[in-house]
Amino acid sequence: MTEDTAAMRASALRALLDHHSHRYYVLDDPEISDAEYDRLFTELVEIERERPDLARADSPTQRVGARPSMAFAPVAHGQAMLSLGNVFTDQELAGFDRRVRERLGHGDVSYVAEPKLDGLAVSLRYENGVLARAATRGDGTTGEDVTANVRTIRVCPLRLRGDAPPRILEVRGEVYLPRDGFLRLNESQIAQGAKPFANPRNAAAGSLRQLDPAVTAKRPLRLFCYAIGEFVGATLPFSQEALLKFLADLGLPVNPERRTVVGYEACLQYYEELGRRRGDLPYEIDGVVYKVNDVAEQRLLGELSRTPRWAVAHKFPAEEAVTQVLGIEVQVGRTGALTPVAVLAPVAVGGVMVSHATLHNPEELDRKDVRVGDFVGVRRAGDVIPEIVGVLYERRPPEAVSFIFPDRCPVCGSPVVRDEGVVARCAGGLVCQAQRRQTIRHFASRRAMDIVGLGDKLVEQLVLRGKVATVADLYGLTPGDLMGLDRMGERSAAKVADAIAASRHTTLPRFLYALGIPEVGEATAAALARHFGDLEALMAADEDRLVEVPDVGPVVAHAIAAFFSEVHNREVIAALKAAGVSWPRLERPAPGPLSGKTVVLTGTLEGMTRDEARAALERLGAKVASSVSARTDYVVAGQDPGSKVKRAEELGVPVVGEDGLRAWLGEDQSGPA
Repeated sequence: MTEDTAAMRASALRALLDHHSHRYYVLDDPEISDAEYDRLFTELVEIERERPDLARADSPTQRVGARPSMAFAPVAHGQAMLSLGNVFTDQELAGFDRRVRERLGHGDVSYVAEPKLDGLAVSLRYENGVLARAATRGDGTTGEDVTANVRTIRVCPLRLRGDAPPRILEVRGEVYLPRDGFLRLNESQIAQGAKPFANPRNAAAGSLRQLDPAVTAKRPLRLFCYAIGEFVGATLPFSQEALLKFLADLGLPVNPERRTVVGYEACLQYYEELGRRRGDLPYEIDGVVYKVNDVAEQRLLGELSRTPRWAVAHKFPAEEAVTQVLGIEVQVGRTGALTPVAVLAPVAVGGVMVSHATLHNPEELDRKDVRVGDFVGVRRAGDVIPEIVGVLYERRPPEAVSFIFPDRCPVCGSPVVRDEGVVARCAGGLVCQAQRRQTIRHFASRRAMDIVGLGDKLVEQLVLRGKVATVADLYGLTPGDLMGLDRMGERSAAKVADAIAASRHTTLPRFLYALGIPEVGEATAAALARHFGDLEALMAADEDRLVEVPDVGPVVAHAIAAFFSEVHNREVIAALKAAGVSWPRLERPAPGPLSGKTVVLTGTLEGMTRDEARAALERLGAKVASSVSARTDYVVAGQDPGSKVKRAEELGVPVVGEDGLRAWLGEDQSGPA
């Protein structure tokens, strides 16, 4: 075969194989037999083997040709990948539709509705029609490079169809495993003595993140595309429906179950219809996605920081199953909360094998009267977290045993504090191993001791390597201790050491907040500091004296007293003071125009940050709270205030805008009426 003939034949074979792959995998309408496809594929492999110069990145032979990777490189998305907000009820969907109509200023809105797949979001970047890069969502701004693995997905075109593709096209889609593929994969896992995957989503995510693309190629992954990101070199489609047709014309797979509907009632009708057919679909879904159809209206509606205002996911109710409780364990979370967890006879719930389910807290455990040996209904809350719905009392065996909740932490042995019977917490927050990482992260956070550079990854290393057991150990670290850690050079280590040293000089409210006392947030820490004036007086106070502090009730007083009565906590506090942590004497603020008033901030302020507004209000004598209650005196609302304004209106609490806030702070020193 001459050079020209080989090049022409290779080009013809690539086009032919792309055509038949599209017919088979995307349209599900093959024109040739598998044997004929294999013959054409083998011919192309032979040509490229003899003539390596003819091999191209978009050749069908490259779907399994990459070498294993040692890691996934970070990839910056050309345009951020936003997450969707969720609604769970008809009323919440009606609220979403109402907000859209109000912002657009017209009647019923046209939406494109489509199934919400339970898979893994990806971004595919095509340059001049050729797949250049594929990445996971990651944090929405930066994902992981999985190009070699995405090339193995048969429905994903390596070259777009058509003569004039966009110069740059970022396509957003969902990689998933169909039901039958998931079953075959788990059968193979079991046959090889490997652990089966819990659900299709985990299987899809694990398959796409294999370091060896050859492993991914053996997994029957599929893809549906639903949106675009960066787009250069063509006219943008004017509607969501036109966009999906545009993607389909380029050879990208789009979900045929999509439908254009008008108005809330039509959205609900589609949701109910798809819900009835949910079990018959060849893939797992957990809801419906609605997107405003008109692209110009999408732009007009805009976006919040992480979610678009023009789209929402309407989740299906959780699926349920029945199984038996084999035991009850207590887990200690990173914040010290003790959570009872039922150990279950494994059961499939919504396509997931469930063997544990949360009982949330002691009150929930008592309310449901769950006993070891009971048969219970289990569901996945929000289709994610397994929980026990209730006990099948008619099936309760005579030997069923009630569970006695511990009064001591199973990890460190510290007393357990009850929040009115709802949440049980370990009082040994400064010493409990289960809370160690969270305690140190909180202690170092910006609003607490503000140790710049002491982030999550560094804390993780310090704990794992045994360099820090309590927060007091931070002040014994040297630059040399830090230099041995990952990404800690001489300069970085010196900066962190300097930040730790600088944090020794703080304020009493910050120090109290940094201790992580249960039920004590920034506002309560400031109130305690103002009331007692110094740490020793606070530590010596009993519950009767603590409830004298404004807004400190019996529950909070009990939590504070229990924290300071724990000898290990006192030892850590003494060690912190011995390490030089100190604060100036707290001066009582002069009476201001808002003295004794409770104010709640909500929404975005144009002229100042939330922290600046909080500090300014406190200088005027106000207590700044985080939630609206009957004891709230004012709510200050900026842009996009959310539900706090509605709550204030329900309670009759006055709502003022940013102009009113500025009047308090400067122009009008007479204060509110």
